[in-house]
Amino acid sequence: MGDNIVKNKSFQFAVRIVKLYQYLCSEKKEFVLSKQLLRCGTSIGAMVREAEHAESKQDFIHKFGIAQKEANEVVYWLELLKATDYLNEKEYDSISEEAVVILKLITSILKTSKAQLKTK
Repeated sequence: MGDNIVKNKSFQFAVRIVKLYQYLCSEKKEFVLSKQLLRCGTSIGAMVREAEHAESKQDFIHKFGIAQKEANEVVYWLELLKATDYLNEKEYDSISEEAVVILKLITSILKTSKAQLKTK
């Protein structure tokens, strides 16, 4: 996948989310919250990939904006899974930290892209 940090991190994160979903369904018998987490957790990488072939700078910003919203939603579902004891502290800390890193990366890319758009 090359040196694209956000692309690599979002893909690896999606893999972790799929595995967490499998764990929550098989071990914890939790199907509703985990499905929400699966949807938004895998959507981040999909939006990053779509942005690679954006039709314009505005389209790129739009797709990264969706990725940002999905990453923020992941943080919410992880917090809820922890608060309802589906995830223990260690499980939560591990994946939540990664989600926040991705959210910060995407936010930084968005800020830079919007600033570049304004200078044109």
